[in-house]
Amino acid sequence: MPRTPARVRTRHRSVLRPAAITALCVLAVGLSACGGGGGGGGGKAEKTPVSGGSTVMIGAASNGAASPASLEVAEVARIRAELPARVRDSGQLTIGVGYLPAGAAPIAFLGSDQKTLTGAEPDLGRLVAAVLGLRPVLQGVTFQNLFVGIDSGRTDVAFSNVTDTEERKQKYDFASYREDNLAIEVRKNDPLVFRGDYHALAGRTVAVRAGTNLQRIALDWQTRLKAEGKTLTVKYFQDPNSTYLALSAGRVDAYLESNPAIAYHVAKTAGTPQATRVAGVFSGAGPQLQGLICATTKKDDGLVKPLADAINRLVQDGTYARWLAAWHLEKEAVPASRINPPGLPPSAS
Repeated sequence: MPRTPARVRTRHRSVLRPAAITALCVLAVGLSACGGGGGGGGGKAEKTPVSGGSTVMIGAASNGAASPASLEVAEVARIRAELPARVRDSGQLTIGVGYLPAGAAPIAFLGSDQKTLTGAEPDLGRLVAAVLGLRPVLQGVTFQNLFVGIDSGRTDVAFSNVTDTEERKQKYDFASYREDNLAIEVRKNDPLVFRGDYHALAGRTVAVRAGTNLQRIALDWQTRLKAEGKTLTVKYFQDPNSTYLALSAGRVDAYLESNPAIAYHVAKTAGTPQATRVAGVFSGAGPQLQGLICATTKKDDGLVKPLADAINRLVQDGTYARWLAAWHLEKEAVPASRINPPGLPPSAS
């Protein structure tokens, strides 16, 4: 994968820029080895300098998916002091972004310059690192590979559209920063209406990404329908492009994915022969609870509080709202970051 250029400019005090970009390769969680079969993969690490204040470029090389902006972010000494000594002394925050092999706008994807790791998730990681006075080091990996990096200590935090679930809380801590809304996407002429009731999908074929919470939800629906004597076929594809080819050709009826990614694709294909529409939007935590997307760290490693405090600082000074607006995600705003809020129940995760 090509080198990703720095996207944070600094002022006030200088720090020596690292001499090279470190290549990182992470083993898949119970699935496959990085670079081997089964969708494993590694990515590049992006290192950028830090100072008492930073200018963070967001929406860079986004090819129209965002409205690029330069945001001034102040380091907050009080929050920096909360960091575990190992992270504070290292001078960097290693951020896992599970966008390989292809990524999806506006969440995380390779920029139009074929170098920049762009998207709402890596940009928020850059902003949080700036508040903490740390260099953001971005690791591009597959989603399946995120968690072993955290487990091993090679990754400090994942900013990668990770859903808060009660099952994951056994091993990880969460700091929320965005609503987790999912959507069902269908061909433009498909009359399907989905309001969160899986019975509407009986007899259909649904595509999801393997190794994700979306897969677990789809398989739970499949199991429940089977118990009622009904069917739901779940299929997996290598990347979004393959999924959309299958949807266009009628080999699948619907695509279950995060609402931001689907909303972006629907807008992008409007008026084309491949036009699609949103059949329904629903909470990623089920009908009784609003799902949340969270920064994810190793349980009890001391990082979750400074991360939540940094996000709340961005909320309070208006930077968070500008980040959401740049990526057209205003509807998924949360009033504040919460530590380990209620998540998707074990029965559905």
